[in-house]
Amino acid sequence: MTPFTSLSITGAACGLLLGVGLLLIYLGLPARRQPGLIERLAPYVRDATPMSRLLARSQPRRGGAAGAMLQPLVRDLAARVDRMMGGSASVRRRLQRAGLPPDLEGFRTEQVFWGAVGGLAGTGLGLAAIVSRGAAILPVIAMVVCSALAGIVGRDQWLSRQARLRDQRMLTEFPTVAELLALAVSAGEGATGALDRVCRLSRGELSGELARCLADARAGANLPTALQGLADRTGLVSLARFVDGMVIAVERGTPLADVLRAQAQDVRESSRRAIMEAGGRKEIGMMVPVVFLILPITVLFAVYPGFALLRLVT
Repeated sequence: MTPFTSLSITGAACGLLLGVGLLLIYLGLPARRQPGLIERLAPYVRDATPMSRLLARSQPRRGGAAGAMLQPLVRDLAARVDRMMGGSASVRRRLQRAGLPPDLEGFRTEQVFWGAVGGLAGTGLGLAAIVSRGAAILPVIAMVVCSALAGIVGRDQWLSRQARLRDQRMLTEFPTVAELLALAVSAGEGATGALDRVCRLSRGELSGELARCLADARAGANLPTALQGLADRTGLVSLARFVDGMVIAVERGTPLADVLRAQAQDVRESSRRAIMEAGGRKEIGMMVPVVFLILPITVLFAVYPGFALLRLVT
């Protein structure tokens, strides 16, 4: 490594430290540290009756003093990521589909951490490229920025994957749960009693959602409204039809067991069609190695002896 390269690396590191220091000074200015609503109202409600522990949310502080110092910076970065990415309604929707609390700020904070990890990985690769090959500074900075953006987008894609996998698990559990509900109703249970029995006997994502509906119904909401909330949280077409059938059966007094059996059979047929479609796509995908790998090798083995014989003859 030449002296000029070492001086360039030293200058880049000093410039980076200077930039981080100026950013921290700017973030620590009094104009940037305005008190929030809780801090402004705290002196006036200090003598109020404390809230019960059963109603208070437990939010343990993570990271100790370092976490407390970095919390305002992380919150500002999360707000900027939210303005940059947008789609808050879509994020809340996917969080509900994934079975996670609809905490948009917490999700944006996770995106900031994923972006920080990606930026650190890009920085490490960039420093390795500078030391080993003498790479320029601008491509390294571009790689760090792209790595940070890849981390932010990767967390969003991972949330979509979590929601999709949970939907698949719920569709897998749905026929069995519908059959259990039909058996409970046929045995003389009402709709609420059948839901209670199925929630106690089964485990899974759909059982957890039905238990939440049952809790909403016991908290004061009527059963059709609670079931409609289940359809709104999941967004599955088959489950929405199932909820509509149950709501109509409860409101109009139609035989609920027949409706449940028909819904379970419908879901089984749709699952069978989905498996056949997936098999057809896999069959087409299996043609790629056959056509581009096995077939050329077979032709080569068949033709090569002839070419070898012609070479010997000539």
